[in-house]
Amino acid sequence: MNKLWDEIPGQIKAKGILDRICESRRVPHAFLFCGNDGVGKFFIAIQLAKIINHKSDHLISDIINRKISSLQEPYLKLIIPLPRGKGETGDDNATEKLSKEVILSISDEIGKKTKNLYHKIFIENANNIKINSIREITKFVNTSIDGLEYRFVIIEDSHLMNDQAQNALLKNLEEPPEGIIFILLTSNKDKLLPTILSRCWQINFEPLSAELIKSILIKYFSIEIETAAKISNFSEGSVTSALSLLNTDFNILLEKTISFLRFSLGKKYNIAYRELNSIIKQSHNETIKIITRLIKAWLNDVVRNKYSLMKYFFEDYKETLEKFNERFDQTKVRNIFSTIDKIEGYEDKNINLNVVYLNLIFEIASISIRK
Repeated sequence: MNKLWDEIPGQIKAKGILDRICESRRVPHAFLFCGNDGVGKFFIAIQLAKIINHKSDHLISDIINRKISSLQEPYLKLIIPLPRGKGETGDDNATEKLSKEVILSISDEIGKKTKNLYHKIFIENANNIKINSIREITKFVNTSIDGLEYRFVIIEDSHLMNDQAQNALLKNLEEPPEGIIFILLTSNKDKLLPTILSRCWQINFEPLSAELIKSILIKYFSIEIETAAKISNFSEGSVTSALSLLNTDFNILLEKTISFLRFSLGKKYNIAYRELNSIIKQSHNETIKIITRLIKAWLNDVVRNKYSLMKYFFEDYKETLEKFNERFDQTKVRNIFSTIDKIEGYEDKNINLNVVYLNLIFEIASISIRK
């Protein structure tokens, strides 16, 4: 296996498939990398571009690799979600109607990405990939560079293309330009048109282990070992999820989640509701996702404790788990997972979150049937 793959933590299966494709030199013109945010899709896309363009002359290879790592055109075209500019039309350049502040923000975020491939680009109000950005692919394709056999178009969060943008991309995929390889990255392939899916070679990415998340947080984000170890257990295999937890006061969040569970199980509905609202102050849509994630982790620990499995997410609350298993019916614990999954689905929809909170409380309370 190519040594460049060794730089990427985990994703053994995905790297193996891509390595065999590279060795065969029968490279598809379009890939679809599917998996959660923060599992290394972008990192692997960059390494793939380097491996495919490897030259026997190490000096030339090093130059190409540096250009690719710095996301420089015409070696590589990066397409990301962008906000809409004032008075912007479909005929405008993707960035020409954006303010100077937004342009600087984009430049800053891409700069962070070149230094840390696990950095998740965030630009305020960038909710979709514009057709303007897709149309710029034509200009990129028509710009050549001597000595470079393949150039890459990487589309981050490709599921954020609307139908118009997807249809514009489809024209390129139906008649692929020579020497151009498309890599679409997505955490939600179901939002892509079937015609796009059918023209891409799909590579699935798995969640990372807690140990890998821990090492990435330490190496790429300079997080202290103890904090990285605790956060990684609740990250659901995603560096992006781990970083969202770091933006909270995580220790307090854990304590309040346990308190919320106790009040809900005790059918103290008003107190449980107040406790939940005390947790969710700002960015409550994101925080409720974290809370439901923590509740699922706690319920998983309950089941693990029941069967004397030793490793827990809530390691510091082992006694609480044991007391729960002494008092309550396990059947209800197992049944509630699907209900909480449904509640999580409500969080991104235009539904009154107070209703979501109350549903959550009542479902947890339903567990508390004494043995």
